[in-house]
Amino acid sequence: MIEISRFEDVKQYRMGRVLDDAEAWGFSGKVLYWVASYLVDGLLVDTGCPHTAHELAAALEAEEVAIAVNTHFHEDHVGANRLLMDRGVRIFASRQSIPLIEQRPVLEPYQELVWGYPEPTTVEPLPAVVETERCRFEVIDTPGHAHGHMALVELSRGWCFSGDLLTSREPKVLRADEDIYEIMRSMRKLIDLDTERLVLFTALGNIIEDGREALRSCIAYLEDLSGQAGLLAGEGLSAPEIMHRVFGRDSVLSGLTRGSISSIHLIHALLKPPGE
Repeated sequence: MIEISRFEDVKQYRMGRVLDDAEAWGFSGKVLYWVASYLVDGLLVDTGCPHTAHELAAALEAEEVAIAVNTHFHEDHVGANRLLMDRGVRIFASRQSIPLIEQRPVLEPYQELVWGYPEPTTVEPLPAVVETERCRFEVIDTPGHAHGHMALVELSRGWCFSGDLLTSREPKVLRADEDIYEIMRSMRKLIDLDTERLVLFTALGNIIEDGREALRSCIAYLEDLSGQAGLLAGEGLSAPEIMHRVFGRDSVLSGLTRGSISSIHLIHALLKPPGE
């Protein structure tokens, strides 16, 4: 399924796989997980997941797409790379992401079900600035969610294509391979950008007009959560005990992803000293 909408001069393509036999997940006839690509002035930010690659390619047939940028290497951001490259679209990614985009990833069962296996593609190194006919995008290193994660910012417009840096103002879960302190540092980097406003175009399809407030709110929440976790650890509670005290129980996502995405990962991450 694909939905198309517009915000200012940016066209959004919001996509997701629909399964008729997903009753076990409670998703029958519904999108399993939304992802978004954005088209502005001939630049496509992210190419969605493999399961929706042909839908996105068809939706872009009437558009002029000169280049595309993968904000990072995850399968829900590189899915239509091959189809677009076959049309002559140049695709760029960070140097850290390139070798991972070039190889077949190892996916968990939930990732294969929801997004699918992307075809390995050879993409070009992302420059420090991406220029189109009418826009100039600064490339900002924003690690934490993934190594090589990048955001694109058009300072004169106040647009920030932030990938998966912000998925919720009050996250309750974390992937095992995410670094929560790097995420917070990357958020502060965007807050400090020299632009009057900051509109976040997120990979989930949420367009947040007061991006700075959203980022500050998330940081404050995580700092408070870190403080709570630290105090409880000081009282002798284990990480699972802290998780139950703070959240009541682990997230339903832990069961659906076999523990790959879990509240316990967030607690463990917050209990580590920053930079460890």
